[in-house]
Amino acid sequence: MFTGIVQEIGEIKECNKTSPGKSIEIYATSSFTENLQKGASVSVNGVCLTVVSSNNKSMIFDVIKETLRITNLDDIKIGSMVNLERSLKYGDEVGGHLLSGHVSCKGKSQLIQNDGEVELRVECPKEWIDYVLLKGYVAINGASLTVAKKERDSFSVYLIPETLGATNLSQCSEESFLNIEIDQSTYSSKNTERSKLAQG
Repeated sequence: MFTGIVQEIGEIKECNKTSPGKSIEIYATSSFTENLQKGASVSVNGVCLTVVSSNNKSMIFDVIKETLRITNLDDIKIGSMVNLERSLKYGDEVGGHLLSGHVSCKGKSQLIQNDGEVELRVECPKEWIDYVLLKGYVAINGASLTVAKKERDSFSVYLIPETLGATNLSQCSEESFLNIEIDQSTYSSKNTERSKLAQG
């Protein structure tokens, strides 16, 4: 589990195709990798990945083809910047909202700046947009954010300077695909409601 509070921005050091998918190595600070064990979970752009090995400068992960299909990790290359968060420990503060690291889908993004405000608009597939609630939580590239606007096939959040500085969301372009994780409580409650309606 994760909290949606990005702890660091890492840089892709190596990115190689493998038979199962990809092997990626990510530069990170020694404070982030300290006591990081093989098999530990790390959120990379909101995707829960398992540490293959690490040292005080970097971490290595294997990414399977299914994960590459669903997420934007298929788009990364050497030099790409990714949001990082270590898994939640019992007793830690939950500064955002609880995330599983299981990305629901990905969508094209657009950064809109107007009157000092920074709006991030993200396209969302029709099978997921119903689970995005106005003023509800959503995770974008692993960052916990609040939905400010919702349209038929997209939603928007507003980014404060702290979020812009602490995440890779400031680097979005109209060609960027961002990972979306729907709030699990929203998804569960909507499905329960639909099940009750179907049963009459």
